[in-house]
Amino acid sequence: MNGFLLVRLGSLGDVVHAIPAAAALRRRYPSARIDWVVDPTYVELLELVEAIDRPVPFNPRDLRSRPGRALSTVRELRRSRYDAVLDLQGLWKSAVLARAAGGARTIGFPRAHLREPGAAILYGETPDPGAAAHVIHKNLALLDAVGVTDREVRFPLRIPRSPAVRAVVDRFGPRGYALVNPGAAWPNKRWPPARFGAVAAAMRDQVGVPSLVLWGPGEEALAREVVAASSGAAEALSATTIADVVGIARDARILVSGDTGPIHLAGAVGTPIVGLFGPTRPERNGPWAADDLTISRVDRCACVYERRCRLAQRCIDDIGVDDVVDAVRRRLRIDG
Repeated sequence: MNGFLLVRLGSLGDVVHAIPAAAALRRRYPSARIDWVVDPTYVELLELVEAIDRPVPFNPRDLRSRPGRALSTVRELRRSRYDAVLDLQGLWKSAVLARAAGGARTIGFPRAHLREPGAAILYGETPDPGAAAHVIHKNLALLDAVGVTDREVRFPLRIPRSPAVRAVVDRFGPRGYALVNPGAAWPNKRWPPARFGAVAAAMRDQVGVPSLVLWGPGEEALAREVVAASSGAAEALSATTIADVVGIARDARILVSGDTGPIHLAGAVGTPIVGLFGPTRPERNGPWAADDLTISRVDRCACVYERRCRLAQRCIDDIGVDDVVDAVRRRLRIDG
């Protein structure tokens, strides 16, 4: 087989979780062409992935607002005549795109594994990923259809050394800082920023490192709240790109974060992690390294996988500062 197309448009964490599939595909077919259709927001991440030949930007919203651009991309994909197109997303929009790409084979998950089960009718093949729990392992299992049985989790990423990355590492040194990430696209995933500040203060006092606060678009106020509650132990980073976060996380002592993009970027470069999970399941979406720790309240959550909590008290708010500080100490193997 000489040509493959992966379809995983977003979100950031899910794109990260699909990288091991690209790596396994490349290991099995070292000379093949491997392209990846992705939301334009995440092209900069895929440009760091050594296993793929090119990211193909595609914005599904263009189908309504700029149909000419969308159709041009589809025609370009069809000209590539891929041997297999693999949809790792499992939504109607990704399945339509996978089918429209015109590959010799269109492969996706069976209905029971899809958030939008009807999308399965657009696949020519739907191999069962079996009992795999984490989405990374589900993606790897889908590759059985093209003769890939490798299940090792690899992230072949070029580590960027942008001015933002160099400024942090030169100032603090490798492993000389912690990262805290208070934001998340879903309000239901956000742990209170004042508690992040208290954890930052504890990490300064007990681990001996300052904390740098990550923030994305619309999250700068959250970062300021963390800093204000940290007793001088934290400072907010300047605005960062996805590639900057990859480089900064690579040299961090530890990351404390909810279930959102930066936690998965950090996991991809081997940063020690303490993850805070409320409405999502860490066994499916959380850190995958055996040493990383998660504190989860999903078993008592009434709003599982809902963007906003419908109750007066969110399950993630049941996680206390002491719970997180203890997990940080255990993850870093600090006794006493």
